[in-house]
Amino acid sequence: MVDCVVRNWQGEEVGQATLDLRVAKEESAAHVVHRALVMQMTNARQGTASTKTRAEVSGGGRKPWRQKGTGRARAGSNRSPLWRGGGVTFGPKPRDYNIKMNRKERRLALRTAFQSRTEDLIVVQDFADQLTRPKTKDLVEAITRWGIAPESKVLLIVPEIEQTVYLSARNIPTLRLISATRLNVYDVLNADKIVTTDTALAKIQEVYSD
Repeated sequence: MVDCVVRNWQGEEVGQATLDLRVAKEESAAHVVHRALVMQMTNARQGTASTKTRAEVSGGGRKPWRQKGTGRARAGSNRSPLWRGGGVTFGPKPRDYNIKMNRKERRLALRTAFQSRTEDLIVVQDFADQLTRPKTKDLVEAITRWGIAPESKVLLIVPEIEQTVYLSARNIPTLRLISATRLNVYDVLNADKIVTTDTALAKIQEVYSD
């Protein structure tokens, strides 16, 4: 169980929030999180790279020259991998890179990764009503008031993605906006700082508690 300070829109301390997630044992935590991270990054690969073998490139039906008497090396096809315009030897073909991981293990890895970032976790009050209209400058100033350096990579977790928040956040290159139900290991580990609203934190504990 970890106690976190809750800040308001102005950056002032206004209360406490508790984070209590069931995580992996210390000796296996790194292994579980690493497996989940590898799975996520591997499953993101499209696997559409493709090349043509000598059997698939066009041409090559006729022997370029007779076998003997020309003084040149023998050749049976102008689409040999040795020739310009020929086929590719052992080139990539479309394939499925997906690997599987049990649902319980995936959720355990996510909870473990999230709880491991408590030192970089900043909890704030819901601020959607503070952005009456989309304003990137207002959100940047608020992030600064929360004690985050401008160049830091920030993961902003909200209970639901409001239109004004989305439009205010989309032009900040170092900020990633995500809803509490769409958490993933890569985003949690990749961020320098994690900002979550108190409502989103409660939702995380509710959704990922089992």
